[in-house]
Amino acid sequence: MVEPWGFTIDMGLAHHVTRHVLSAANEEVEEKTVRKVADAVTGAGTWLKVFTDASTVGPWLGEGWWIDPDPGFLMTVRLRPRETPMVSLPDGYRLRTWSRGGVIRVMVAAPDGSLAARGQIVPTGATAVADQIETSPAHRRRGLGTFVMDTLAQAALEQGAETGVLAGTPDGRALYASLGWTVTAPLTSARFTGRP
Repeated sequence: MVEPWGFTIDMGLAHHVTRHVLSAANEEVEEKTVRKVADAVTGAGTWLKVFTDASTVGPWLGEGWWIDPDPGFLMTVRLRPRETPMVSLPDGYRLRTWSRGGVIRVMVAAPDGSLAARGQIVPTGATAVADQIETSPAHRRRGLGTFVMDTLAQAALEQGAETGVLAGTPDGRALYASLGWTVTAPLTSARFTGRP
């Protein structure tokens, strides 16, 4: 849902019920906006994503907020058509791509049928937001993350997107950087645990 300050996304998970994402970044993040959004939260399991340093955001949050100690990164890339043929999947791995409700999803299954890698992207006009990019530990270092990201980028391009956007973790940052993504702002993730 589009809000005056950003977006609200219903995640539907017990530990991640709702996510509020402020659209401002770096110096444009305003204390009054962060306080307003945070103070309106009443349910545990609601997350707040703010694109600035945790040392800035922390004092603006009221009682009951936990700040993730792991840093996050707002990353962007100019989406471009593939110039060379995409690397194929290793023998036995299978790709499944589908779209539902405007969300393009990619899953790579391992030879035994288990989840090897996955990701999703949502074209929102000129931009496309990538999310839930994951490679299972037993299947890392095989190019699956690169394969998923390339598949998602090409699908977003076909929908008219020009710029990719994602929230990266320290582990994912290296993969995304190798694919041309750059850090635009730090990301603070905070979860509401409830007021005593």
